[in-house]
Amino acid sequence: QVQLVESGGGLVQAGDSLRVSCAASGRASSNYVMGWFRQAPGKEREFVAAISRSGRSTNYADSVKGRFTISRDNAKNTVYLQMNSLKPEDTAVYYCAASTRSYVPVITGNYDYWGQGTQVTVSS
Repeated sequence: QVQLVESGGGLVQAGDSLRVSCAASGRASSNYVMGWFRQAPGKEREFVAAISRSGRSTNYADSVKGRFTISRDNAKNTVYLQMNSLKPEDTAVYYCAASTRSYVPVITGNYDYWGQGTQVTVSS
């Protein structure tokens, strides 16, 4: 089992950059595919990005492709989401998740462990 804690959220202006982090404890994060999801008020939780155990394979939602980058440091048990050119529509609570699947899933139901989330607010 793994515990996930997100950090790094905050209030930024449109066009700014922000990096959120996810620290894993318990079982090493290298045992899991890691993903980021987000949920805006009144909306369903949606996939943002995911990364394979080795970090060699990634997957992005079309809405963030080219602006966001997911990475991981297995030695530090940490996963990052670098967010550039932020837009007001990126405003949401961002959640880190871990999956035991052998592929890189994009569906919330294929993730087994979740963090509590960190708020990202982008003002126009």
